[in-house]
Amino acid sequence: MSAIIFASICPHPPIILPSVGSKEDRTVARKTIESLDFLGRKLSKTGPQTIVISSPHEDWGFDVPLHFLAPKFKGKTIKYVTGEKSPSFHLAEGRKTYKEIIRLGGVDDKIALIASGDLSHCLKNDGPYGFHPHGPKFDDDLIKYLENKNVDRLMRLDEEYHGAGECGLRSICFMLGILEEAKINYQPKVLSYEGPWGVGYLVADFKLSS
Repeated sequence: MSAIIFASICPHPPIILPSVGSKEDRTVARKTIESLDFLGRKLSKTGPQTIVISSPHEDWGFDVPLHFLAPKFKGKTIKYVTGEKSPSFHLAEGRKTYKEIIRLGGVDDKIALIASGDLSHCLKNDGPYGFHPHGPKFDDDLIKYLENKNVDRLMRLDEEYHGAGECGLRSICFMLGILEEAKINYQPKVLSYEGPWGVGYLVADFKLSS
């Protein structure tokens, strides 16, 4: 059966790309870039044949993580754009997608998963949406529930913190749906979290076992 060999959460700020941001910008977001570089090296070692990447945005939502994780990847890339429906809907979509991947992928396909998305955009007064008290609370609780694998609470975060201005929750839930349907035991490990420009950037690696 197809095997999931890699899973991660990656932010997608275009400013960290060498072609967009300055050297100073990349210094400000150093923790994020170093964590993404680590994931890129790990992905290369695992040798996936298929990458499944979910994002709320086209273009940079896919391009930024893939720039660090798979710049020379020659296999198949499946892109899923999340919408405005609930996190629970996207968890179910992840389950459906895994079934479809298995149906189409063959018995020996090695699969890597990337959940692309930023956390709250409301962490600072000078951030893109200003400051909202829900912003830091959303990010703190998302990381806590993720590490504790409390998926039920994760799926209710947007209802509890509707002012957080996040864009990554549904992408994360989509990936978790794939892992659940594949019956993969996973343990998330936060590699870095920072919000230098008022937007939360979480990079997380998943330890996987069958």
